[in-house]
Amino acid sequence: MINVGFLTYLEDRLIKVDQKMMSRSAGYHPDLTSAFEHLMTSGGKRIRPIVTLLMGSLLDAEEEKLISLSASIEMLHTATLVHDDLIDGALLRRGNPTLNSHWTPAATVLTGDHIFAQAALLAAELDNSEAMRLFAKTLSIIVNGEISQLFGRSHLPTRDDYYRRIYEKTGSLFALSARAAALISPADRKYIQPAEEYGKEIGKAFQIVDDVLDFTGDQVRVGKPVGNDLRQGTPTLPAIYYGEQFPEDEVLLACLDGSATNSDADELIQRINQSGVIEKTLDEARECAENAVHKLGDFPESREKDSLEKLGMYIIDRDL
Repeated sequence: MINVGFLTYLEDRLIKVDQKMMSRSAGYHPDLTSAFEHLMTSGGKRIRPIVTLLMGSLLDAEEEKLISLSASIEMLHTATLVHDDLIDGALLRRGNPTLNSHWTPAATVLTGDHIFAQAALLAAELDNSEAMRLFAKTLSIIVNGEISQLFGRSHLPTRDDYYRRIYEKTGSLFALSARAAALISPADRKYIQPAEEYGKEIGKAFQIVDDVLDFTGDQVRVGKPVGNDLRQGTPTLPAIYYGEQFPEDEVLLACLDGSATNSDADELIQRINQSGVIEKTLDEARECAENAVHKLGDFPESREKDSLEKLGMYIIDRDL
């Protein structure tokens, strides 16, 4: 769970979010229950529930509804990670063994499906058809993003392709976190669209920083090899910027089609880190965080608004 001074007042509500998620574990096959409980307690910063709790509290939404919404969104996120790890063949996440590292693909898929279903049931408790439609639409957007990435490998995408992909895979869930919180609040509907835009921008910043950390983070703390996305044939913004500057680098293309050796990939990642594109990428993330803050301009002044503004800089400055 996130440990940041300006968010300590959310601790009790985040504990309730975890309790709400764990309440969905009982009554199923013992192995399924065990896997579910392991996934719900395996770490994570709870950044999406934090966005939901802050936005909803800012707009005077009922706490119990916010807890259910936050739990449903975190469970949706967790289910997508279960399927992501299986698709990517990842054996570690956050330094811990993934579910698919010791379960069959069939069991892993079914566990992810179960978590999706439990997330939807929690979302249905809101008794808000507009929020429920948004939940379903977001899931479709995420799946489309995964399919697009799966079939879009072996070539260097444009920046527009990259932005579309990170919205589908990450930004859409942050947008859901903020917009759904506004939808279930009694506040004027004029806040709904800027809330969603805040979520999109903060989600974009989050993913861009994640992509930087893939190149610069500590392998042990991040829980995967440095440059893992590129090694898997998925170019992110640093690699795209590098490719624009050095289109003649044959190792980059070899990484994309899976023909690069580990040593070649190591040297390419070192060249990317030394090329100046990491700083350029972080500048773009900062711009997204600033855009997110700008979207909050007309919102009521409050502790929650201040925290939503500070959250952008936390995302930029984090090292994990």
